[in-house]
Amino acid sequence: MAELIIYTDGASRGNPGPGGYGVVLIWGNIRKELSQGYRSTTNNRMELLAVIVALEALKKDGQEVTIYTDSQYVVNSIEKGWLWSWVKTGFKDKKNKDLWMRFIPLYRKHKVKMVWVKGHASNPFNNRCDELATQAADSRDWLVDEGFEMAAAQ
Repeated sequence: MAELIIYTDGASRGNPGPGGYGVVLIWGNIRKELSQGYRSTTNNRMELLAVIVALEALKKDGQEVTIYTDSQYVVNSIEKGWLWSWVKTGFKDKKNKDLWMRFIPLYRKHKVKMVWVKGHASNPFNNRCDELATQAADSRDWLVDEGFEMAAAQ
């Protein structure tokens, strides 16, 4: 069985501002790309949403997957266990609770390994995700990041 490899990236034009995510899923010779833009969001939200959307795209539970991202926020939150501390404190003074709560059941359904890669470097799949994310942010075919906009309005 081929290893499932995922590359993700998020972008924001301003922080906050219009943003987008890009995802490349690779399974053997099969490659699938996903992207979407949002009218107002943050870079960290798009980085995390890219991972969520990638995991939501998986058809079977229990997949072994390696996710490559240039987001230290996402990698460190998961690999260093910060996320589980935030859960215990109810995300007190932490942002993006809505996305993290969406991420947790997906993470638990699969065997996920997070790997940080240097952004805007020589990794062609990371660079492709960056292209997808920035194109989505610039597209004006935006969705509403309700979690962000509701929190910003409070």
